[in-house]
Amino acid sequence: MAISFDKLVGFHHKALNLRNDRMEIIAGNLANANTPGYKAKDLDFKQAMASANYERTHKLTTTDSKHIKAQMQTNEAIMYRSPLQPDTGDGNDVDVQQERNAFLDTGMRYQVGIEFLNGKIKGLKKAISGGQGS
Repeated sequence: MAISFDKLVGFHHKALNLRNDRMEIIAGNLANANTPGYKAKDLDFKQAMASANYERTHKLTTTDSKHIKAQMQTNEAIMYRSPLQPDTGDGNDVDVQQERNAFLDTGMRYQVGIEFLNGKIKGLKKAISGGQGS
């Protein structure tokens, strides 16, 4: 019986990649907290995951091994964040505390995803070895 790793970890792998992308965007916001005119960005996680799931179920067929494989586009899910604080006069709308909280939240969710995948892989190893050892 063949094991489909895409079915086993595909969804969670894509979620981890999106969380990593979101942390990079938030880190960019924090790095530009004092840049005049900078607008905070964020990643619409739900939209990006829906796009990833759509691509998974509607795979493009290639007729040649040299064709470039389609990859998930997170650019469509990147948006400007609605500011929660008034403009300080320089056009920058980065709320450092909000960005830190979003970064920590995303980081914790990333860690949970890693732990979940680790558990799945341990279970698979146990199934392959017939329950012997770890």
